[in-house]
This record gives sequence, C-alpha cells and structure tokens, in this order.
Amino acid sequence: METIDIALPNPMKTWVEAQTEEGQFLDRSDFMQHLIRKEQTRQQALSVLQTAVTEGIESGTRGAFDMDSFKARLHTTHPDV
Repeated sequence: METIDIALPNPMKTWVEAQTEEGQFLDRSDFMQHLIRKEQTRQQALSVLQTAVTEGIESGTRGAFDMDSFKARLHTTHPDV
C-alpha cells in the first residue's frame, strides 16, 4: 500500500485524532480512506444524476417524471449509489 503525507491545520488534526480515539476508526489512515470512499460514492452519484439529466434533455420527450422508476433504474445500474 502506498503512503502520502498531508498537512492539516491543528484543529483538523485534533479532530481527526479524536475520531480514532473514540473508536470511530482504527487509525488516521482508516479515517482518510473512509473520507475518500465517501467522496468517490458522492461523485459517482452526481455523475449518474448528470447523465440522467442530460439524457432527459436530449430525449426531447416530455412527460411526467416518475421518481420511483428513476430510483429503481438508478439502483439497478449503480447499486452502490
């Protein structure tokens, strides 16, 4: 596994250390990995949403939006979102 160094202001460093001391995460590395996974999931969800919006705009069809159908399609094609 590769390592990287990051610089944090003291208040952020203290907060990260508190998260590990409280048992939320194994260590600082585990905490950072959690944040990165969370951001990856968020960006994937935004990408899926943007694709759906673009498809809708380009389709030219007009009709009522079916949220349940959209959610089902979203979870079928991107189960992690």
